Amino acid sequence: MINKDNSEIIFFSDPVENLTHPFYKKQIVFTGALSTMTRSEASKQVKAYGGYLQGAVTQHTDFVVLGNKRRCISAKQQKAEQLIREGQDIQILIEDDFLWLISIPKKDDK
Repeated sequence: MINKDNSEIIFFSDPVENLTHPFYKKQIVFTGALSTMTRSEASKQVKAYGGYLQGAVTQHTDFVVLGNKRRCISAKQQKAEQLIREGQDIQILIEDDFLWLISIPKKDDK
């Protein structure tokens, strides 16, 4: 676009969109008990970063978080691995990686 004084006007995308958290507008599933917090507390963290919780793994799942207290490979993890083999873009995170991601300051934190 050209301004009246013949200078070009450049429109940038919303900077908030570019600096979003990895969970922003993503579908997250937990499987196995977490060792550091309750599932409810973890859910609140996901929601605080703009994520959505799912009870089951589907083609719309973005992240599956594996709790440290899991006893074996869960049906949710097996489903995620199957969908990954079929070409779905699902990230499987161990609990420590989840904790690192929720330690990233939110844009409104100072």
